[in-house]
Amino acid sequence: MTKQPHAFDKNAFQLSVQKHLSATYAHTVENADSRAWYLAMGRALAEITTINLLETEADERVVNAKSVNYLSLEFLIGRLTGNNLINMGLYESVTEAMAEMGQNLTDLLEEERDPSLGNGGLGRLAACFMDSLAAQEFPSVGYGLHYEYGLFKQSFAEGRQQEAPDAWRGVEGYPWEVARPELAQEIGFYGHVESYDDNGVQRRRWVPSMYVKAMPWDVPVVGYQSNTVYPLRLWECQAIAPFSLESFNNGNYFEAQHALIDAGNITKVLYPNDNHEKGKTLRLMQQFFHSSASVRDILRRHLDAGLALADLSKQETIQLNDTHPTIAIPELMRILMDEYHLDWDAAWAISSKTFAYTNHTLLPEALETWSESLIQHLLPRHMEIIYEINHRFLQEVRAKWPGDVAKQQKLSIIQEGFNRVVRMANLCVIGSYAVNGVAALHSELVKRDLFPEFDALYPTRLHNVTNGVTPRRWLKFCNPGLSELVSEIVGNDWPKHLEQLEAVSQYAKDAAFQKRYMAVKRENKQRLADWVKTNLDIEISADAIFDVQIKRLHEYKRQHLNLLHILSLYHRLLNEPGFDMAPRVVFFAAKAAPGYHLAKEIIFAINKVAEKVNNDPRIGGKLKVVFIPDYRVSMAEMIIPAADVSEQISTAGKEASGTGNMKMALNGALTIGTMDGANVEIREEVGDDNIYIFGLEVDEVEALKAQGYNPFEYYHADPLLKASMDLLLGEEFTPGQPGLLRATYDSLLDGGDPYLCLADFASYVKAHEAMDKQYRDKAGWAQKAILNTALVGKFTSDRSIRDYVDNIWQLKAINR
Repeated sequence: MTKQPHAFDKNAFQLSVQKHLSATYAHTVENADSRAWYLAMGRALAEITTINLLETEADERVVNAKSVNYLSLEFLIGRLTGNNLINMGLYESVTEAMAEMGQNLTDLLEEERDPSLGNGGLGRLAACFMDSLAAQEFPSVGYGLHYEYGLFKQSFAEGRQQEAPDAWRGVEGYPWEVARPELAQEIGFYGHVESYDDNGVQRRRWVPSMYVKAMPWDVPVVGYQSNTVYPLRLWECQAIAPFSLESFNNGNYFEAQHALIDAGNITKVLYPNDNHEKGKTLRLMQQFFHSSASVRDILRRHLDAGLALADLSKQETIQLNDTHPTIAIPELMRILMDEYHLDWDAAWAISSKTFAYTNHTLLPEALETWSESLIQHLLPRHMEIIYEINHRFLQEVRAKWPGDVAKQQKLSIIQEGFNRVVRMANLCVIGSYAVNGVAALHSELVKRDLFPEFDALYPTRLHNVTNGVTPRRWLKFCNPGLSELVSEIVGNDWPKHLEQLEAVSQYAKDAAFQKRYMAVKRENKQRLADWVKTNLDIEISADAIFDVQIKRLHEYKRQHLNLLHILSLYHRLLNEPGFDMAPRVVFFAAKAAPGYHLAKEIIFAINKVAEKVNNDPRIGGKLKVVFIPDYRVSMAEMIIPAADVSEQISTAGKEASGTGNMKMALNGALTIGTMDGANVEIREEVGDDNIYIFGLEVDEVEALKAQGYNPFEYYHADPLLKASMDLLLGEEFTPGQPGLLRATYDSLLDGGDPYLCLADFASYVKAHEAMDKQYRDKAGWAQKAILNTALVGKFTSDRSIRDYVDNIWQLKAINR
């Protein structure tokens, strides 16, 4: 049953906005700019959500129910104001209230900077999950870090990525967050471990040599059409004694603030560059700071509710989003044993039934490891506990496979070698009661390839939960035109029941509906084209195919395969007189990690190719390439509704799931993709005729690699591929500077093409040709686009959360 939206007193709201405008931000109505109006409006709205947050927190039904605690180093929540207004049912009311005050809500929403609290899909998924937990009223707390600068603000100079600090809060702070100093925690680092006698019992305790304060900021996660608000609790690191007056008075001004500088670094930047030792230390400090503060807060809530420590796992589950919060496992063990004096078995009985772990990658280099010596130095007691967990676990392995040393070496938490390392994924599997992959294919590969021995040892531990996206943000908010069209057919309940979209499929062949559906798509494309013209000064036509690849820049995601296809189209337009193609605009948006050299070179190559292609009169505007800088959630909200084609072209077996594929299909884009991640399940839902699948499948990838893959064979055997690649060698795109784009070319040949771009190239070109032909059949294309929207209801994050609730967490919804 849909609940009534919040009772809204327009006059009281307007008075609150005016109060914040003057009292909080020191502006008069006459001199306030749009930024000041946005901040004042945000504060007025946040007053409502903060009251609801505190009421939800104090509600006995919530206090006494089992909760999930979602630990993630990333939460890419996007701009909150517009989305919260929709969830609160206040969008129209606030539009009207602000209009009476002479302000346009749409303009004010543009003043908000995306909270820069994540890097990619991992953080976006975490945000969708929090939205779905609140929408379905499953008790939950999200735990993250309050980064001062986030990842980085991306721009291009001469085609190369530039990184600048992303001060997302601005100088005034973020209107939606509220400080909770009464919930602050003290966190230790370094120091030593000592033994002591406790009435005849020998105990161990950690004596840290450095302490910092974890200051929580709560961001509201607003339930859709309900008064439920859960906290996303973000920890900011502060010095406990931030200033030494004695040092200052003695003239040592830097030393006076030393503690402040050290502490501030921990939450200064999302994932500091860790290709040097100081970066590695800081990153592990971030992970422990986050994990320890979160575990302590969970225990505080549990004990404040008057519940027994032994019942922790009955009341709380802690979901580890990837391996970044793994150190929470030995930290909970340490607290239970050293601070509450439980013995090992009692502590392990609690801890091992409390944690669950989501695996997000099969890539060996992405499976996190930490040097044993670094953990020993930074967290000496935790290293002792990891050794003990491993010792007891290896006894289980020996009992299962007597004498099999290879199994012990593979499963051990400690990887032997000259520099011994701690395998965090192994620790997660051993210390959790449930482990899940994020798409059916991925979960199968986790069992078959990544953790087959763990699956044999713990046959009920590994699960699948296919990812999903929140339809509130990714259709209702970002695509109002399509949302209205859907509501006409299925009513207004679909944002909570996305399976209702299936009714739209019966209109897929209806000419009148097709016309309206494609008019919405064209309007969205025109909006993006206008943005590109205004911000990038590139003229593009909304009648062209909008071919979109938006995701982190990584070799396995194969932006460089897309680039090869662009080069092939350019080559054919110039050299094949009979070649015809529908006009096409290829969009990229992606950040490369600061230390990832080849990813940055691929960005440079795409930008240099774009400069030439976009300005070459010989091709008559048939092909344009647009690389949108500083990709973020608010940018995705504009690009996704405008996409005709969704590029999901990772090497089969490398992408765990993907969620961009779900968002674009939901908004009526046709997927061109490999049989990888959730593409496999999207194909099952929309049918073979409404998706363009190409390339090698997982088993074929493995077989090709096993027999010895030689990219030169493909290069020499395919004249179009060779001609396309050779364009990167000369000065076609870098006049007077031949060879500037060589890094991408070399990675595909001398570098061995580890992600098989050349092996999949011909199949990729064929799939694009079929798609190009289909696009010219307007009615046929419209039918396929409509069916994509109608048939992907499975991919709501509401369903993902129900899968977690039913199969892993065992929660009950609290209807407030």
